[in-house]
Amino acid sequence: MRNENLLNSGLLVLRIGIGLAMFAHGLPKLMGGVETWTWLGSTMSQVGINFAPTFWGFLAAFTEAIGGLLFAIGLVHRPISLMLIGMMGMAIVSHVSQGDGFMGYSHALELMVVFVAMFITGPGKYSLDQKLIPQLV
Repeated sequence: MRNENLLNSGLLVLRIGIGLAMFAHGLPKLMGGVETWTWLGSTMSQVGINFAPTFWGFLAAFTEAIGGLLFAIGLVHRPISLMLIGMMGMAIVSHVSQGDGFMGYSHALELMVVFVAMFITGPGKYSLDQKLIPQLV
């Protein structure tokens, strides 16, 4: 296997593993309904956004669940990566504002680093973006 194939295989494994984990983590939030979305979206108040917590919570749950699936298959990879970066940023803000130390927010930070790196590299050649819209990859 050439180095390029190894790189693309590695990106595929990373996308699928992280994407499916995000989906599994986000699906209960997405299925939780209005009460869950409102609770989740109330986190936005930590950055001074005090309106429409249900909308923000739904957007976060949707991004985590459906965005996780899209990330896994490499479809609209960069926009989804940006949304996941933003979501991890808010998770970090939430943990820090609750007084959690590094161990409390480190997982969100680690995922943010993964999504930034994946935004930079792109989804690789084993992705739907490559098959459907190769000029974006």
